[in-house]
Amino acid sequence: MTQIPATLIRGDGIGPEIVDAVLAVLEPLGNPFAFTEESAGLGALEAHGDPLPEATLASIRQTKLALKGPLTTPVGSGFRSVNVRLREAFSLYANVRPCRTIVPGRFSDVDLVVVRENLEGLYVGQEHWIRIEDDPYAVGVATGFNTRASCRRIVEYAFDYAVKHGRRTVTVVHKANILKVLTGVFLQEARAVAKAYDGRVALDERIVDACAMQLVQDPSRYDVIVTTNLFGDILSDLVAGLVGGLGFAPGANIGKDAAIFEAVHGSAPDIAGQGKANPVALMLAAGLMLDHVGRDDDAQRLRAAIAATISGGTRTADIGGTASTSDFGKAVAQAIRAGS
Repeated sequence: MTQIPATLIRGDGIGPEIVDAVLAVLEPLGNPFAFTEESAGLGALEAHGDPLPEATLASIRQTKLALKGPLTTPVGSGFRSVNVRLREAFSLYANVRPCRTIVPGRFSDVDLVVVRENLEGLYVGQEHWIRIEDDPYAVGVATGFNTRASCRRIVEYAFDYAVKHGRRTVTVVHKANILKVLTGVFLQEARAVAKAYDGRVALDERIVDACAMQLVQDPSRYDVIVTTNLFGDILSDLVAGLVGGLGFAPGANIGKDAAIFEAVHGSAPDIAGQGKANPVALMLAAGLMLDHVGRDDDAQRLRAAIAATISGGTRTADIGGTASTSDFGKAVAQAIRAGS
């Protein structure tokens, strides 16, 4: 099959190691992507003076598709989060984080998806200080906003996702009992959108604190969750904890004209270069990328091989094994070949 042009960002810390493991498992799938490598993060700052160089942005504009390792945003440098800048640059309005059990723990059958609005809310970063008497930093103020159009867009995405993937229920998570305007508009639009899907997908409503409690009690109550930016960030990490942690948490950032796929976890500089990193999250992100370009069979082969490798006893240290990052990648690649 023809290779699909895509941008590859190896990232910082453990990024290059886990990217190598992902490339190893894509090889037996026929190397579906023709990658152009570009830089971002701390390494890009050192090499180019900007953690998000123009060359990287230009590449993504051309390919409209990227796989990204974890990035480090330099502290105290004056630069904003590279991840946030990428989302804004390409209007990646939907952050999609599936959560499925691979290693049974407290829960053996978690299978839910968090759809997070990716551009608004408190993440717009509009903050300032208010002086009181001699203290110029006496009061910290942050302003968030949710537009009706963006609320409708993300809820429609969640319902369309549910229809496409055979999901039964979309739960809108909000705090409209207190934040009656900021999240009230989100709830209003969810109710309006749901009418068009009546009989195909049910609408459920939960206040965010109740949702958090119920997720740790019984995650089977939830199917697809759609929520605002901050709540989505928090809840998606919570549900990752239900299935073993961020090492199993892939993320897809979807816009009208581009899509960027990533592991949710950070760059973990404390273990960089030691072969200890778990590459599963980025492998699963590559699976989401295969889904996105219509190569569903390859995505399923990849996910099945990851599960078979782990159940067969090959595991990295964070999940009770001794395999290195590279060895785990080789084992998954072999599982793909064996299942062909």
